[in-house]
Amino acid sequence: MIVEEIKAINFRNYEELNIQLHPRLNIFVGENAQGKTNIIEMIYLSSMGKSFRTSKDQEMIKINKSQSYTKVTVKKASSDAIIEVRLDYLQKKKLKVNQIPLTKNGELLGNLNVVIFAPDDLKIIKGGPVERRKFIDNEICQIYPKYYYTLNQYNRILQQRNKLLKDYRNKKIDLEIWNQQLIEAGTTLITYRKKFIKRIGILAKLMHRKITEEVETLEIHYDSSVPFKEKDERNEIIESFANELKSYSDQEWRRGSTLVGPHRDELIFKVNGLDVKNFGSQGQQRTAALSLKLAELELIKGEVGEYPILLLDDVMSELDIKRQNYLINNLKNVQTFITTTMIEQLKAVYQDNRYVFNVEKGEIRKRD
Repeated sequence: MIVEEIKAINFRNYEELNIQLHPRLNIFVGENAQGKTNIIEMIYLSSMGKSFRTSKDQEMIKINKSQSYTKVTVKKASSDAIIEVRLDYLQKKKLKVNQIPLTKNGELLGNLNVVIFAPDDLKIIKGGPVERRKFIDNEICQIYPKYYYTLNQYNRILQQRNKLLKDYRNKKIDLEIWNQQLIEAGTTLITYRKKFIKRIGILAKLMHRKITEEVETLEIHYDSSVPFKEKDERNEIIESFANELKSYSDQEWRRGSTLVGPHRDELIFKVNGLDVKNFGSQGQQRTAALSLKLAELELIKGEVGEYPILLLDDVMSELDIKRQNYLINNLKNVQTFITTTMIEQLKAVYQDNRYVFNVEKGEIRKRD
């Protein structure tokens, strides 16, 4: 999977952009606030239909302009894709793939797979449960579009159920219909997450042992508010979900909130048996995050048949030379985009097989 070309009009600080890209390594060099991350954001937007930096599409439109447009050309083993995104202050976002308009954001998923590693991704290890659930959801949505629709359905059910718990806490109306819907959609999410976490846990463990030269072992545990065993099938998870809702019923009415379900899931990362969030060093936390991202690459390749695009947004400075070398040397079959403020810090790791672009005030110039 390769991004061959990016075109844009009035996107962030770019008035007009048209760049041809290297199939292996693309490095964007410039000072802060010059537009490097905007390139990464265009690719991510074409993959997920949203930004990784903001929840407001309008923020991606150039100041004093009413619209923005991006066109990303993707070459894949199975079929090529031209992905167009048009943002407008007054109208709904418009998506096209190969000139065919899409009616739902979910229809975009799978046309361009990406793995992004940015400084904020350290929150997957160091942050709260919301960051880890966001990580799980974003990755599974790319691979399984059904998960995306089920997640939206679950969130709507959850929102309505919470409203009823708050509005009728003194009457305690019958929630059985909402319970059934919550359990049905929630069990589907748990089933997908269970499979995903098991697979990425195995891959991340292998990556981590290689990076640390077998000195450390990384383990990822799925901590769900719905108890289940690894061998449990769907019906057993449904039964457990229903039992938990019953046992928490009184507490839910008192608090006016749903206390059981995937929205309360958690991931636990352990290095050599210790919770890396609370007891790991900064180096161990960064290595765990790097292992996780490399595992994502392999997992997506295993599911879709080819490697996704890797987006490294200003993270090379977060890694020491040893980890930089490991990262670049293990990406020979992955198209990679790197943003950085100093090319010197990468000279020890990049090869001749790359393009380097200077970025300054929304202008890009390819270096010889």
